[in-house]
Amino acid sequence: MTFELVTVPCLEDNYAFIVHEAETNTTLLVDVPEADPIRAALSERGWTLTHVLFTHHHWDHVDGWNDLRKTHSAITIGAQADEYRLPALDMAINDGDTIQIGSEICQVFDVSGHTVGHIAVYMPTAKIVFTADSIMALGCGRLFEGTPAQMWESLCKLMSLPKDTLVCSGHEYTTGNAKFAITVDPDNIALRSRMDEIQEKRAKNIPTIPSLLSEELATNPFLRADDHNIRKTLGMLDESDAQVFARIRQLKDNF
Repeated sequence: MTFELVTVPCLEDNYAFIVHEAETNTTLLVDVPEADPIRAALSERGWTLTHVLFTHHHWDHVDGWNDLRKTHSAITIGAQADEYRLPALDMAINDGDTIQIGSEICQVFDVSGHTVGHIAVYMPTAKIVFTADSIMALGCGRLFEGTPAQMWESLCKLMSLPKDTLVCSGHEYTTGNAKFAITVDPDNIALRSRMDEIQEKRAKNIPTIPSLLSEELATNPFLRADDHNIRKTLGMLDESDAQVFARIRQLKDNF
């Protein structure tokens, strides 16, 4: 089976994602920041929406559904822990669950930290993970509800996925994230090369999302709390990975 992935820019800097499997005529939408760009993307391709996944409750990931559902019906999916503040769900899911989307058996991860009840969904055959505001391109979500230790545990779950996995995150924050990343990882040649690529893409208004997990593992400081050079830069050679991560998050919050 083959899957087609479409990245849909929404609002000022959000992304929605559409995954289509032609053989089963299944179309999954991940997050609904606003209706019109998503409606246009579906119409352009002649796709019929079958499933909608909400990664977390923040308005810029769900508010477009009230409008979109006027013209598109679909099975709605979200975290049971977040159900009380999500749009009405047909399927409430939990960490460790599997859900079938077309021919794909998807794996569900609780990735609380940015919010409590945030989920990520991994499609192993398609080699895609939808991370929204957990792992982001060169970053991770700000900790509005969870603790640093909680977020580090969540990131570790995602870091264990195959390195050729496409990471579909929720925002075009990559340029700003890169400016911060180089301050804590100044000698990272792969990061400097990636920064040049990001600059070229954004100059042409090309999304930097999705990214490969291998890229994130090599250049995203939030995933590199065990890196000796980052630890040396921070003066934290002997602290735990979770403590180093917490310090990186604190520095980014004040950057």
